[in-house]
This record gives sequence, structure tokens and C-alpha cells, in this order.
Amino acid sequence: MDSVEDLDSFLTNVDKISELVKDLNSSDVKVQQKAMEEADCYISALGEPCRTKVNKTTINTNPPLQPSLTPQNESPERFKKILERDAETRRVRRIAQEKKATALKDKGNEAYAQEDYETAVKYYSEGLAEIRNMQSLYTNRAQAYIKMGKYVEAISDCEWALKCNDKCIKAYVHMGKAYLELKQYHESRNCFKKVVEIEPGKEKMVKEYLTQVDLEEERESQEINARKEFDKGEGKAITVPQLLEKLSKPCQMPFYYCGGLEILTQAISDCTTGQTLFRLNNGFSIISSNDTVRSSLLQKTKDPNSQELCVSVLKLWRVICCGNDENQKILMTCPVFRQSIVHLVTMENVAVQQECLALLCLYSKMPHGRRLAIDNLNVQILVRNLMTYTSKSKKQKNTVGNILENFAAENRFCIQLRNVLTDSVIVPFTIILRNISIANQRALQSILSAIGCLARDEVILQSLARDPGCWDAFLVAIKQCSASEYKEILYPMLGLIINLSTITSSVIQKHGVSLCDCCLDLLRDSDGGIITRAAGVLSNVLPQSEKAVQHVIQRDVVKAMRRLLKGTGQTATRYAVKTLTVCTAASHLAREELVKSDKKLSILCRLLSSSCDEVVSGNAALCFAHCLELEGIASNLLGTDIVLLLLRYAAGDAKRTAVQQNAAIALAKLCRSEPRHLKKLRELHGLEILHSCMKFIK
Repeated sequence: MDSVEDLDSFLTNVDKISELVKDLNSSDVKVQQKAMEEADCYISALGEPCRTKVNKTTINTNPPLQPSLTPQNESPERFKKILERDAETRRVRRIAQEKKATALKDKGNEAYAQEDYETAVKYYSEGLAEIRNMQSLYTNRAQAYIKMGKYVEAISDCEWALKCNDKCIKAYVHMGKAYLELKQYHESRNCFKKVVEIEPGKEKMVKEYLTQVDLEEERESQEINARKEFDKGEGKAITVPQLLEKLSKPCQMPFYYCGGLEILTQAISDCTTGQTLFRLNNGFSIISSNDTVRSSLLQKTKDPNSQELCVSVLKLWRVICCGNDENQKILMTCPVFRQSIVHLVTMENVAVQQECLALLCLYSKMPHGRRLAIDNLNVQILVRNLMTYTSKSKKQKNTVGNILENFAAENRFCIQLRNVLTDSVIVPFTIILRNISIANQRALQSILSAIGCLARDEVILQSLARDPGCWDAFLVAIKQCSASEYKEILYPMLGLIINLSTITSSVIQKHGVSLCDCCLDLLRDSDGGIITRAAGVLSNVLPQSEKAVQHVIQRDVVKAMRRLLKGTGQTATRYAVKTLTVCTAASHLAREELVKSDKKLSILCRLLSSSCDEVVSGNAALCFAHCLELEGIASNLLGTDIVLLLLRYAAGDAKRTAVQQNAAIALAKLCRSEPRHLKKLRELHGLEILHSCMKFIK
């Protein structure tokens, strides 16, 4: 069918014919006769060539006998059978056509995969000759047309695909790409935005496409303005092409190119369209294809002039790429740049290092630049060299940390590091941790932040948490920071340790006692943030080491946590009550210490009555249950509202079932230890509620 209107007309005809067939089968003779008349009128109205041998333009003196309208006449049945047979024939033919079209589509897909786009178009077109309304044939052919540069044809195919399915996402995507190539930016944006309207889950993909449209429109605008300025013949605009022409001379001394690059860098900085003029005049190729320049970038010689030339080239590239996405993209296509930039950071020449890091930092600041670098550079070698540089050099360390932190925001960056994490990250990181000094405090803060970003990746998190060398270095670093009061380092390092210690690991268990010892010492610090994070480490490490639990109890951890619970910090409260729960579950002594100066467990009751944090409430209820195993505690709670508090949680609609379980367990132990609480429970109709929770009580 050539259009939606044809389809509607066809369906209307089918409905009309069905009604006529029904009337022709009627037992009522009048209904049959009327149906015959309507059928004649309907057939004549179809516009088909007349096949009757009766000349209706003249009076027929010998008219054919009228068909009998008696029930014995089989004409209606025959008419119905003819229609049914025709429908079946059409159905069988349709199936055969679909099968053939699908086979042709598969052949087209194979040709497309082999980049034989003309053959692919041929097969897709043959498939459409078989069946005109197969959506996938239109979208596949549109994709092939785009590869061939036939954007108008691609748009036409996408429009036909949308006639088959007005919510075809592929059609809108391919049409958006074709419009972008035709520089019709408004239409391209509309196509991509339509994808989000149809399927909101594609928002991230669409955002990337829209970014491409913005970048392409910006590039075109830059080039139009640059050509206009050049055509005006103004001195600064003409200077850039002239300098590039001079720099294109081969076999000159490094000093010649170095001076020319310095002048060119200044000219581009002073000219608003200098970056674009550099690109339009083949500047990237002129610089990167020069043998002398290439030699300096690859550091084939340690000649001072060659190193100075390397600095000049890097500085020029930084200037022409600053804020210019198109130039950043083109620079990444230069083989000499991709090959040299990952290694220059380790050069002994300080100026080379600084310019190299400045250029990498420029790429790392924006998502577009990060993706370009990740897709084109050897990320594994780059990270290893950056980390090695940080562990050895005394300068620019904070810049390295910022670069790594920015890149770590990209998932693809983390994925590429998974299999080389030990050599590229962990080994140099542990070296840095073991050598903390005043000079590298700021740099280490950035490195810790970058490692924390990397640890968002689950695979990297697991690797770091299970690395023995990493935990050894943490212990050394904590002690060194505590002795030297490097709180700026201690705070982010404890945060990273909290994150890593969420993973159950035999390595953490092995270091449990030493880690907890360090954290107990930090609980005496004057900085509330340090105290909170030290408690966080304790709350994660103690559940993994029974030996560490017994050790911290001997060191009065219960008293320290009670003191911490008197504060108002929500995070500190969460860590402290979890630590108390672990300790009271494992030790009778810990329970006695907790109730020694607080026989009514008022701290826990306060948490149950006022906390909106389910983790805090659940742990408070469980800790309460542990303490109720001590003799006399339940009796001390007579006259309080503890039954109501626990019942509220046991019967509540908490998102965490553990909260209900813990409250039910505590309530059961309370009533078992002191039967007088059972009376209060009955008054509150709590037995039914408790009964429903009995399955949780062991």
C-alpha cells in the first residue's frame, strides 16, 4: 500500500463486502434482493473495467434470466467462497513475500557489515519490491544511504518507515543524523528530541546526539566568521596563514621552528578567530608532519633545543584547543600526538611536564574532551605514568589528581582500568601513601578523591578492598597522619577506607585489629569529622573480625560510642549505634558496659522515639534486644513507653523488614524477661501484631 489513505480505503471496502455477504446469506428474500442491488452498485462504483457482455447503454430485448432468489440458489455461497478463497490466496502470498523480503534484508545486513553499502541498498530495495510496508527495510536502507552520503534519500526512507510505525525510534535517529549532515540543525534537533518523547529512557543517548548537533553548528559558525574576517584582509587574520606557510618549510633547525611557533601562538591568542584559521589552513598537519617537530615530541634526542621545541608545540596545541571542541577532536586524530602525550608526562624536563599536564587537564575538564581522550589514548599507560609521576615528582601533583578525578567520572575510563589496576593504580598509590609529607598534602588529597571516584566502579572497588598492599599502606598513612596532624589527608582517606570496608574480605579481617586500634586513637581527635569517619571505619570492620570486636571492647569502645551518641550528628549516630550493636551481640561485657550508667537504656529509647533513619532504628532495636538478656533490665523499664515504641516499629510499614524483625525480637524478649510488660502489650492489642511477627523470632 502506497499510503495510509489506501489502507483505510481497503479496510472500509472489506467491512462493506462483509456486510453484503451477510445479507446475501439471509433467509429473507427481500434482504437478499436488496443486497444484490447494492452489490451491483458497489461493484460499478469501484471504477474497475466493465466485464459484462450485456450492453447496458441500449435496451436489451433478450435480457438474461434473473437469478432466482430462492434459498436453493447457491450464488451467495459461491460469492462468499470466492471472497474467502481470494483472502486465503492473498494471505499465503503475503507470507511468501514476507519470507522473501526477510531473506533479502538479511543479505543486505551482511553486505552492510562488510561495508558494501551499495550492495546493501540493492538487497533492501529488492525486499521493498516484495513488500512495501516493512519498516526495518526502510530504516536499514536509510542507514546505508547515510554511509553513502545520500542524505536526502535517507530522510525519505525514514519518513516511509514512520508511515509504517509512527513511533519508530531508529527512523528518527537516522533522520536526525541525515539532517545534521545536511547542516539543517533545527530539523536534526527535532528528530532527536522526538526519540525522548517516545522513549524517555533514551535521554542519555539523545543528549549525546544533541551535543553533536551543537558542536557541528558551532564549528560551522566559527568557520563562516573566520572566512569573513580573512576576506576583510585584516593583518591578524592574515598572519596565521602566513606563519603556517613559513613553518611548512622542511629541514630547518629546531630554533627556527621554535621561534615560529612562539609567534604563531601569540598571533592565535590575539586573534578571535585564530583557532579556526589554524584549522582551516591545515595547521595540524603542517605541525605534526614536520620531521623535526615529530622528533622533539617523541623525545628521540635530549638536545635542549629539541626539548624547547617540544614545549612550544605543546603550548601551541593548548592555545588552539582551549574552548574549541572541533580543534580538540582534530588534534586527537594526529598519530604523533596520541603517541607522545601519554609519555611526555614522565620526562625529566619540568617545562615539558607542565605543558603536557596542562593539555591533558584541558581535555579532562569537559565530557566531550574526556571522551575524545579515552577513545584515542592508551588509558592504561597514561594512568600509570600519571600515578608514577605523582609518586616521584614534587611539582604539579595536584594537577595530576584533578586530571584523574575528572576522567574517573567516565564509566569507559574505569572499565579500561579494571584489568591493569594493580600496576597502573594500586602500586604507585601505595608508594604515595607511604611517603606523605607537607609538600604533597594537596596532591594526595586529589589522588584520594580520584581513587574514590574510581571505586564507584564495582570491579575496581572489589579489587582495592582485597589488595593486601593497599591496606598495609593505609595503616602506615593513618599513623603518619595522626603523628603529623595531616587532617587534610586523613579526612578523605578515612572516607575511602569506609567505602572499601563495605566489602567483606579476608584481607580486612586480617588487618581488623590494627585498623580498629588506629580508629580508637582517632576518636580522641578534636575534629568532629575525623571522629565520625573513624567510627564509620569501626562500624564496617568490626562485623568482619571477631578478634577485633574483643579487642575494642577491652579498649572501652562502648564508652566512646555512648559519648558519640549524645551528639546530634546523624551520620555519627548511625556509625555509633551499629558499632554498639556488633559489640553487644558478641560480648556480655559490652552489654554490661552499656547499661552500667544507663540502666533504663535511655539513649537507645531516644533513638527509637526520635530517629527517622531506619538503619538507626533497626540497630537500636537489635542492640536493645541484646541488652535485655541482662537480668533486671526489663524490670527497670516498667512504667516507660518502651512497649509502645517497639510495637510501633514491629507493626510499622518500614521499607526495611529488618527493622520490623528487630523490633519484634526486642518486644518478645522484653515480655519474656518481665511478664508485667505483657499487660501493657495486651492493652495496646499488641499480641496479634506480635503473633504476625513471630516467624522472625529465633
